[in-house]
Parts: sequence; C-alpha cells; structure tokens
Amino acid sequence: MRKLVTAVALGALLGACSQTGSTQPGQFGVNNTTGGTLLGAGLGGLLGSQFGGGSGKALATVGGVLAGGLIGHSIGTQLDRNDQLAMSRTTQTALETGQPQQPLPWRNADSGHSGAVIPGPYYQTAGGQYCREFQQTITVGGETQQGYGRACRQPDGSWKIVN
Repeated sequence: MRKLVTAVALGALLGACSQTGSTQPGQFGVNNTTGGTLLGAGLGGLLGSQFGGGSGKALATVGGVLAGGLIGHSIGTQLDRNDQLAMSRTTQTALETGQPQQPLPWRNADSGHSGAVIPGPYYQTAGGQYCREFQQTITVGGETQQGYGRACRQPDGSWKIVN
C-alpha cells in the first residue's frame, strides 16, 4: 500500500488549523500557507525517503522535503476555509456512505476550487476497526493534485485519516 497521505490529509489538517489571527489559549494557530508548507514538506520527505540508499536516500529525502514544501505552500495559499469545509464534508460522506470506486465531487462556487473523493471498499482490521482506502483530487487554479490514503472509523462514528 502506498504510504503517500492524500491531499485530503492536507485539507483535514489545514482545516484543523486556525486562520491567520488570534488564537485561544492552548490552541496552535497556523495559517493555510504555513500549514500547507509544513505538511507538504513532511509528506515530501516521507515520500523521498522511500527512494535510493545511503547518501542517495538522504538526497532523495531532502529533495522530497523541498518539493513537498513548495507544493504544500502553493496549495495552502489557495485553499480557503470554505474549500476545506466542502472537502472535509465530502470526504466524511464518501467514507461513510460512498460506493466503492464512485467519485463524490465537491466544489466551492466562490473560489472555483474543486475536487473529488473516491472511496475504496470497506474492510475490517485484525483489531475489528472498519477502514477504507481512498483517492482524492483537488483542483486549485487549474492545477490538479492527487493523493491516496486510508481512514478508519472512530468510536464516535467519524472517520480519521490514518495514513
């Protein structure tokens, strides 16, 4: 299974971060640009570390961090709160009731940003937890990014992206 966390992970994590401005005590405020850069760098490093060996692996990891940071920065600067909400709601719906391999689209009419979530079949882990793999696309400014991940149902009924 691919260990690339999807753009939906990006959206979910960015959605959990507050917008630029003040934060409540005990909250960590990160704007979309910073959050996207940090998450993209982390994911790029993870992906880059899967290639090469020895010093080649280190170079691939550094290259992945740089490329991921740039891509994450670009997406983060362009996704607004309404995009994140539309994507998050659609992701939850797709994971909960979506038919396997059937895309469930979302679109923010204000920004023109859009995407789709394509859930895979349900399966049950050895520990009894229900999970689904999924694919997601996000189109921002005419550029489409694609990612893959896995989410598992939580005791409260929500779905949590686990990788």
